[in-house]
Amino acid sequence: MTRLIAPALGPVSRREFLRTAFWTAGAAGTLGLAGCGSSDSSGDGGVPGESRFAGIGPLGAPDENGLRLPAGFSSRVIAVSGQPVSGSLNLWHVFPDGGATFPTPDGGWVYTSNSEFPLLGGVGAVKFDAQGGIVDSYRILNFTSANCAGGKTPWGTWLSCEETDSGRVHECDPQKSGNGTARPVLGIFKHEAVAVDPERRQLFLTEDTGDGRFYRVVPTAADWPPGAERPALQEGRLQVLRFSELGASQYPPEGFDLSRPRAVIWEDAVDPGEAQSGVRSRLGDAAPGTLFKGGEGLWYFKGLVYFSTKGDNRIWCYDTRARTLEAIYDFNKATGEDKILSGVDNLTVSEHGDVLVAEDGGDMQICVILPNRRVLPLLQVTNADGVPDTDSEITGPAFSPDGRRLYFSAQRSGRLGRAGSGITFEVTLPFSACPGGVCP
Repeated sequence: MTRLIAPALGPVSRREFLRTAFWTAGAAGTLGLAGCGSSDSSGDGGVPGESRFAGIGPLGAPDENGLRLPAGFSSRVIAVSGQPVSGSLNLWHVFPDGGATFPTPDGGWVYTSNSEFPLLGGVGAVKFDAQGGIVDSYRILNFTSANCAGGKTPWGTWLSCEETDSGRVHECDPQKSGNGTARPVLGIFKHEAVAVDPERRQLFLTEDTGDGRFYRVVPTAADWPPGAERPALQEGRLQVLRFSELGASQYPPEGFDLSRPRAVIWEDAVDPGEAQSGVRSRLGDAAPGTLFKGGEGLWYFKGLVYFSTKGDNRIWCYDTRARTLEAIYDFNKATGEDKILSGVDNLTVSEHGDVLVAEDGGDMQICVILPNRRVLPLLQVTNADGVPDTDSEITGPAFSPDGRRLYFSAQRSGRLGRAGSGITFEVTLPFSACPGGVCP
């Protein structure tokens, strides 16, 4: 993902503060946090107090893998860039980025991980048995460029995104080695991530550039017929979101209140078969859509679409039923000790609606925004000196299907001290983040 400069954080006390603080509804409003949308679309995930993360304690000292974790959590390293993954001859890729997990028929699962390396990016995978043992590793996509994030589909494939001006999305089978299939219908731009709304049969996409857009693709009725498990991803309309109160190609101005739901409309992208950076350059201020500064992580959950923008350190929530968008976290609205989450990047969501956000820089933490809008540090990555590994970034957070393990990478780990290095971790939780059985 493209690195953008985040506001500097102050002393460690800013992180420590939220270890014990409990935000009231009034305090949350002051900090730029709010419930998402006006529809009752969050289900049980929107009920305060149900989160399994609400009771986690403070972060301890770095463990043997350089992770600061709450009591009861443990970690292991599952892959290191340039080294063969246990049980296989596959060398783990450099610059590991976005990832997801997929169940296997034998009760195990696969973790997929992009490589954000120019020209030789692609996707690697690690296969686990039902007890969590590593049994295989292989490539599911090769010879693509700067594969940043992507998205898992409800039909069991991985959509891998290229973060280049001519970038495309490739659909991959995580269960076996292969080379994927390009899906040009999902647009040509600096892709970051994809999320699928199976109920309304549409896909959402973020764009990692300072004048980017928030996209959706609506497959044609023939491409994704009612009742079909999946679309063919051959035909559809590429559209961009615009706040209905703003004109084309505008960034939300000062005074435009984003802490409450704002109505949006979807406009057709111009020349969707062309690189959108070139289209915008040609159209200038007439280019459709609202500007979003550095679109990053993206996740669909029970009618809500969460995404992050690193250029302004916001976490957004789009309500697919109400067709409204709001910022549920805004670093620039936070003050003093409440500024603990910056460099917002990849994200994932638990069964109860906890939004886990990985930092690119900042304090090198994964933080949790709980359903009641408390914000807590979940873990922190340190370097060989035991301090936050701020020259790296955290990527690819994803729960195992049963919600008992969390996977992620330190893309350029300072613990290894070499260019292109990366470490992919597994953290075992003392509970399931998805007690209903399968994580979203």
